[in-house]
Amino acid sequence: MRLLLLSLALPALLCAQDPVEIIRRATELDRHNTGISRSYTFLQRQEQRDLDAAGKLKKTESETFDVTLLEGSPYRRLVARNDQPLPLKDQSKEEDKLQRSIADRRKETPELRERRVADWERKRQKQREPLTELPDAFTFTLAGEEALNGGEAFVIEGVPKPGYRPKSASTAFFPKCKLRLWIDKKDFQWVKIDIESLDTISFGGFLIRLAKGSHVTIESARVNNEVWLPKRAVIKGSVRIALVKVMRGEIVYTFSDYKKFQTDSRVLPQ
Repeated sequence: MRLLLLSLALPALLCAQDPVEIIRRATELDRHNTGISRSYTFLQRQEQRDLDAAGKLKKTESETFDVTLLEGSPYRRLVARNDQPLPLKDQSKEEDKLQRSIADRRKETPELRERRVADWERKRQKQREPLTELPDAFTFTLAGEEALNGGEAFVIEGVPKPGYRPKSASTAFFPKCKLRLWIDKKDFQWVKIDIESLDTISFGGFLIRLAKGSHVTIESARVNNEVWLPKRAVIKGSVRIALVKVMRGEIVYTFSDYKKFQTDSRVLPQ
């Protein structure tokens, strides 16, 4: 009986210690998690912190958006600047834009609506593409375990595999970075990802370019005991935006006030 129990438990124990299998499992579960996440609305705050040459804070600016589902796909509405409500004039502009979007989306034919929602879903799936290439692109080692966001997480480090050739534009930066990943031991979900650039790398079709030594860190948290959703994302280092604006500092995105759309989500003005 002991041998039988050991034989049944052994595959799970081996999987738990194999960093590649941990990542594969997390990637598969993320697909299901992404499906659930589409029904949540939230507040997104993005803050830009500019530093001077000495590393001292020079300027801070922020914007907060209310992101909700409008006729099947997200709509972002600006609600605050620098943590202050918009002036009445700007509130009126945002309200007018919202009402126009509501009217336009409700006038769509079923075919146009289906196309709009499908375009959004394709963008979401495209964001997941890099996850599927991780085992091919990196050599992973299990660095230990760590308490994080209320649970225990595997800590996995990854360095580029020699000779790896990216399969898509969204993974073109893989050979120029190293990874540190935190994966929840219970749920096998991504708790935290840290990407360090080993050379200049680009995202979003060269809209954002990071210098060597920059970091991109993404954290997630469990919501409603059913889904893992973004909590915080930070781009830190020397950043060139749209090949024009250069900044040294941080861009910080925070996500909060998650509400499930079908039940307790914010109601858009009619």
